[in-house]
Amino acid sequence: MTIPNEDGRKRVIIEAISPAVDGGLFPAKRTVGDLVRVEADIFTDGHDAIAACLLAHREGSQDWTEIPMQAIVNGNDRWTGAFRVAELGRYGFKVQGWVDHFATWLRDLKKRIEAESDAPVDYLIGADLVTAAAGRAAGADAKWLRQRSALLRSATGIASLRASATEAKLQELVLRYPDKRFATESDREFVLVVDPVRARFSAWYEFFPRSTAAEPGRHGTFADCETRLPAIAAMGFNVVYLPPIHPIGRQFRKGPNNNPESKPGDQGSPWAIGSAEGGHKEVLGALGTVEDFRRFVASAQALDLSVAMDIAFQVAPDHPYVRDHQNWFRKRPDGTIQYAENPPKKYQDIYPFDFESEDWAGMWDELKSVFDYWIGQGVTIFRVDNPHTKAFPFWEWLIPAIKRDHPEVFFLAEAFTRPKIMYRLAKLGFSQSYTYFPWRNGKAEITAYLTELAQTPVREFFRPNQWPNTPDILTEFLQMGGRAAFVIRLLLAATLGSNYGIYGPAFELQENRPVRRGSEEYLNSEKYEIRHWDLDRPDSLRPLIAQVNAIRNGNLALQSDWSLKFHFVDNDQLLCYSKESEDRSNLVLTVVNLDPHHTQSGFVTLPLDELEIPRDRAYEAEDLLSGERYLWLGARNYVELDPARRSGHILKIHRRMKIETDFEYFL
Repeated sequence: MTIPNEDGRKRVIIEAISPAVDGGLFPAKRTVGDLVRVEADIFTDGHDAIAACLLAHREGSQDWTEIPMQAIVNGNDRWTGAFRVAELGRYGFKVQGWVDHFATWLRDLKKRIEAESDAPVDYLIGADLVTAAAGRAAGADAKWLRQRSALLRSATGIASLRASATEAKLQELVLRYPDKRFATESDREFVLVVDPVRARFSAWYEFFPRSTAAEPGRHGTFADCETRLPAIAAMGFNVVYLPPIHPIGRQFRKGPNNNPESKPGDQGSPWAIGSAEGGHKEVLGALGTVEDFRRFVASAQALDLSVAMDIAFQVAPDHPYVRDHQNWFRKRPDGTIQYAENPPKKYQDIYPFDFESEDWAGMWDELKSVFDYWIGQGVTIFRVDNPHTKAFPFWEWLIPAIKRDHPEVFFLAEAFTRPKIMYRLAKLGFSQSYTYFPWRNGKAEITAYLTELAQTPVREFFRPNQWPNTPDILTEFLQMGGRAAFVIRLLLAATLGSNYGIYGPAFELQENRPVRRGSEEYLNSEKYEIRHWDLDRPDSLRPLIAQVNAIRNGNLALQSDWSLKFHFVDNDQLLCYSKESEDRSNLVLTVVNLDPHHTQSGFVTLPLDELEIPRDRAYEAEDLLSGERYLWLGARNYVELDPARRSGHILKIHRRMKIETDFEYFL
């Protein structure tokens, strides 16, 4: 009979480790400062006690930190341990488990003592175990353990033996030096990618640089963009996102409203990248120079704003790549290069890269150099256009390669496609992802979708970034719901998602005119022409946006997604949900009227015990939007929202009260 190579004396089983994306094939995601909670099913045969620990280290370090794991009460052999990640980069962790003979002995001895059936031989068994522990210890600990072993062998009188065997210090020291000769270790090292906090909590503001000039008709510059930054910072945003800033192709340039025919003076689409001026490593001359762009980035950073840059891996027909690397593009039988299509739509102003090119490796290197170049100009956030139309192996190689040298960099995937494709991109390394949020309007679909993102294993790798609008997306809800529709979608995006963004000027001014009925394209879209925005219009949503962002910045509960819970309301037009900070010190309850046209009312029912709200006394619900304070009592409380006045409440719940003379104080 063949004896297995694995030591058969390793009796502990370790299964179902989390966080583990696809069994550990891909890294899970965290941000700096997060507490990483690791769980595993750990058990053994028979009735022996077991012990377990978590081993963690920062990638590249040979020093592993050992963290004891604890069995979860009523957890059905589920164990847990935690460690905090303090730096950017990659961390690894493993789980170990072993039969703990000392713990088994002590557990059974205590039962014998209680039954008064303990005998001297029981203490001799313990003495042997303590002697073995002394051999694993050093210094004063080893000396103390040897003395205690001798005492267990020589003590006279059962009372003395019992006291010596059950002393807390003995258990503490033996556990400090465990017998791991036959420890089982998880079959792989699991990896975490630790991103900047801004990957978990961010508010994005998108605008087109060419539309920033103070006077109508003039092309905006990076200097004009700088003048916009203080107002954006004052609204509480922390990421400024620019569509492509590169030279725009002239061949097949698009006219206003996506007209395939352009006239002299038409600006074209910024996503049709490249001309005689240069390509992905140059800036459009009308905007300024690379030095001007660097100055813009520095000005943003001075206001605690990060600049996010759009990376669109596609080219205009007159991009230098087309001239110098024709083999990077797919050719049709007539020898012409295949332009982008989404039948029946044709995009003659754009050539996609061919990721099956014979020179794919050379193309990969060049495309990576685009990121490297802009990182060198101070950019740390990239919004990637349509990453799902590029080869998955490319992203699997590129993103870790970038983050290995620049762990401060992170990526947002603009991939409005099928769920499995969106999830795969996130697994491959995209730090944030656009979602289906713009099209989730009803209570049931919002609840189901956001629960999937926040409360299932998807959350380990997929970080949602909720956008109510983009330059490509003007939803029917925004087109038809008036001002209240924009308010509703703002409240939802900013409180459901710790990451959210707006296509700024259009959202502030409630731009809701489609190019045609049934289309989600804007009339007179900035994608094809310069727009002049009167951002000081009295009907601007700027004050409300600033207030909502201030609430987000001031409440830890709204700065992460994992605590999101939906609560029952007896009206399908009212949506109620809560978020809570990790230390449970901050609880925020949001109630939104999903109907932009009519007043809706109903009773909210809260799980008081789960939220640690007292059942026997009143608690305060402070509306952070209006400043009003409501005294609620019990689980069921009334809410009424008129969209002509307000479309929602963002309520800070004050759970603990103390009575002092005749006054009530809410803490």
